[in-house]
Parts: sequence; structure tokens; C-alpha cells
Amino acid sequence: MITPMIREIKKNFPNCFLATLTQPNTANIFTNNPYLDEIITDDLNKESFWRIVKQLRERNFTDGLLVYPTERAAYQMMLAGIKTRVGVGHKLYEVISGMKSVDRHDYIPLKHEADFCMDTARKIGVKSDNLELEIYVTEEEKKDAYLFLKRFGVEENDYKIILHTGNLGSSPNWSEGKYFILLKEILTLQIPNLKILLTAVEMSDGFLKNVEALGDNRIIDISGKLEGLRQFIKIISVMDLFVCNSTGPLHMADALNRKCIGINCHRPMNSVKYWGILNKRSVNIEVPEDYCNKNCSPDKTICCFENGISVQQVINGIKTLIN
Repeated sequence: MITPMIREIKKNFPNCFLATLTQPNTANIFTNNPYLDEIITDDLNKESFWRIVKQLRERNFTDGLLVYPTERAAYQMMLAGIKTRVGVGHKLYEVISGMKSVDRHDYIPLKHEADFCMDTARKIGVKSDNLELEIYVTEEEKKDAYLFLKRFGVEENDYKIILHTGNLGSSPNWSEGKYFILLKEILTLQIPNLKILLTAVEMSDGFLKNVEALGDNRIIDISGKLEGLRQFIKIISVMDLFVCNSTGPLHMADALNRKCIGINCHRPMNSVKYWGILNKRSVNIEVPEDYCNKNCSPDKTICCFENGISVQQVINGIKTLIN
């Protein structure tokens, strides 16, 4: 969600030196980003704390934006001598380290996470409301993706759908039983050269056995074959359609400007308004407010997401996008 912020900082301050500080795995999201001068990675080990401080100090940064609040990064920026530091909220370590703050006011009024991130850039003078997400994949990387898919009988001219059923518990999700019904319904659609790729590492043995029992070679499980996040990004970049619950892979597909079907809960922190797909080629589906009010607890700790969105709604969304 910070890729719009990166772009708009560079456009507002074209001569600035701009870098990210991130973990090695998530650094893959920023590979090839033309607005970044450097990607600094921190493995979060105790031994590397001062190494990162030294790297930051050597680059003489004037401003640091802590869009994902972590105590470690807050102190690293302070010890590196970064004068202007902006955080989110009012964490104790932000106060102790003398950090400026962007207050989200308990998320009222609610807006998209990318917009909340942009607020930190606005604090240092950026003027922009362009929230378009971006991940950059080269033509060579796309060729690598096609070569990988060819090993599983997937050709470049096939209509390729990723059905990603997992979310590592980050938001309410359908059961595998319901995803299995959706999978069978997609197979009945008259889509020439259809290939459905399953990518979620959380898929259970029972679900995969049910898929195998269908005996349909249009379904291909590549979940255990992907070598890291960057390869997954490459594969997503050549898909025709991505179907997923509201979670990280869906937002990567959004940033790659793929056609997506997003399945969203209604509660604020999982809603379309806060966490939905932003690109205009996609369909966001959200549990209706009246269903949520009637079936879920007022504090949303009891969530009846399973029946809030029907398989047919997702199928209708797929039909809209393929047509």
C-alpha cells in the first residue's frame, strides 16, 4: 500500500534520494521500482540492528516515514540522526523517540489504507490523491513466468485464472468447501483454453484430494512449486484473472493491474472502502450491511462471513470480467 506514496514523493521531490527499509521477503514488492534509489533490508536479527543504523546514517536521510509502526525501526531512524520522522498514531516508543505523528482518529472517517499511508507523505509536503498501486515486472520476468507455467501444461494463450483460497487468518474467509463449489462452477463456464491455478499454501490435504477426484486437467496446483514471493509476483503478472479473499496476494494482483475478484467482509477493517481493489479492471464484492447487522455480533467478533456472499455472486463477477 505504500507504492503510491513512493511514486508521489519522487514526483513531488524529483531530486531526492528515496529508499525503503523493509524485510528481505517483502523487498520483492519494490524490485524494479523506478522511483526508488535503494532498497535497504533488515532481517530483524539482534545482531543487525546497528548495521542498519549505520547504513541509514551514512545516507544522511533528512526524513523518515514509519508507515508500518515498529519499535525497532523507530529507534533505528532516531539513532541514525534522521531529523524529521513521521509515525502513525501515538505509540509510546514514537513519543519517546520524538517522532511526529499522523493520527488516524480511530479510522473515522474510514478511507483506503493507501490513503492513510499517503497521509504520512502529506506531512512532509507531498500534494497528491493518486492512490494507484504499482508493482513492476520486466518483460524478461514475464518470459520466466511463461516458461515456469509451461512445465505444468499452461500455455501463453490459455485463459489463466488464479483461485487463491487462503489468507493466513488476516481476514474472514470462506470455508474450503465453499471454494470447492466455486471451483466446480468455474469449470462449467464456457471459457476456451481455461486453466485454473491453485496457489494457496494453506490448502488442506482433504481439499486437494477432492480437487484431484474431479479428474480435470484444467486445474493445476502450483502452491508448493513457487520459489519465493518474487516468483509468485511474476506468475500473477501474466494471469488473466485473480480470484481471492481480501489479503496480500489480492493487493499484489491489484498493483500488477490484473483483473481481480475481491471477496470482502463488511466490517470496517476488512471492507472495500478500507482494503478493496483499486484498479478499474476489477470487481469488489462485499457482504451487504443488512446481512452483517442481522447475522454478526455488534462488535463483529462473531462473523458470519461464510454465507454473506454467494458463489453465484462471484461467478457473476467472473462473467462480467471475461466478457
